[in-house]
Amino acid sequence: MNIPFYKPSITDDEIHEVIDTLRSAWLTTGPKTKQFEKEFSAYMGHSYSLAVNSCTAALHLALEAVGLKENQTVVVPSMTFAATAEVVRYFNARPLLVDCREDDFNIDVDDVERRIEDALKKGEDVAAIIPVHVGGQVGDMTGIMRLADNYNLRVIEDAAHCCPAYYRDDTTDVWKQVGSVGEISCYSFYANKTITTGEGGMACTNDRELIERMQIMSLHGISRDAWKRFSGDGSWYYEIIAPGFKYNLTDVASSIGLHQLRRADALHRMRTSRAELYTELLKGVDEIIPPFQKENRIHSWHLYVIRLRLSKLSIDRGEFITKLKEKGIGCSVHWLPLHMHPYYRDLYGYVPEDIPVAASLYNEIISLPLYPDMTDEEVHYVVDSIRDVVAGNRNAGL
Repeated sequence: MNIPFYKPSITDDEIHEVIDTLRSAWLTTGPKTKQFEKEFSAYMGHSYSLAVNSCTAALHLALEAVGLKENQTVVVPSMTFAATAEVVRYFNARPLLVDCREDDFNIDVDDVERRIEDALKKGEDVAAIIPVHVGGQVGDMTGIMRLADNYNLRVIEDAAHCCPAYYRDDTTDVWKQVGSVGEISCYSFYANKTITTGEGGMACTNDRELIERMQIMSLHGISRDAWKRFSGDGSWYYEIIAPGFKYNLTDVASSIGLHQLRRADALHRMRTSRAELYTELLKGVDEIIPPFQKENRIHSWHLYVIRLRLSKLSIDRGEFITKLKEKGIGCSVHWLPLHMHPYYRDLYGYVPEDIPVAASLYNEIISLPLYPDMTDEEVHYVVDSIRDVVAGNRNAGL
């Protein structure tokens, strides 16, 4: 059996919408992108949404909109993808890399506070924080907002893995959608995300001034509604009011996104059922730690990340993945922590032990295949293969 790491769930609705767009003669940003923004705002509970060509673009626009300046500092988890920190470097600002919690891999608020205090003692201007909701489970936003209040931080949520995801502080609280408390929240529609446009992203906010700035900067700094200049009610005249970027999302991509969004709840149920089956089947495999789902969280299940108890195995994580690959199973690793990548290691002089929890977790984690159309048979095959690899590679000394 051959099981890829991910397969998108595309129906005839998405295909027919793309065909309709191709026949409409409006391929770039236009009415379908505006409709996608409107429906995304309604679904996620935001006042304003801006469709862009990646979550990286959304994060970049968000930092520009809140006024990040050269040499300022932004708190970023080390346990994240490259984009979260690289957008900080676009401003020649410093990402202050912080550790994660061992249970859910999300940002450790206590560690953040310690590192902010150290940075302030060194005279750094700590301006913002970008929490990442790893794998689709919302982090400690109450703790993060407390830090934001205490240290006057702008909060931009990297919700690339979350559509939808919900959280509450306790059982007496109401459920809140991810992105409901940060000033700006950013989402990804990359091919393997919970909903997809192939490539794409969304920046969302409840602040009119922030969305207007992001709209302008997303398309060359042209005055608002520049896309309308080629429509019947548009004007040929436009003005450049800032040195902007080229981050707009096309109507072709939005055609896919419209129907993915309308299926978001169904896709979420499908992912959740696959994740729950994995967890049930992995019970009793002492060498494997399944993902930890916190109370008062509704997980989006973008990723299903297991941990290996390496002390119980005679092989390392790399060899484990190789053996699964030999059985036709595609896996991934999320992620090599940023402070261990050559760029950040060399620029800031990090060693792995500087951010110890993330460094330790890296050697143990494997992301298993998880996609909405995955069958029970495929999940059983993955788990049976894991059991086979474990059985053949137990540490004989135990």
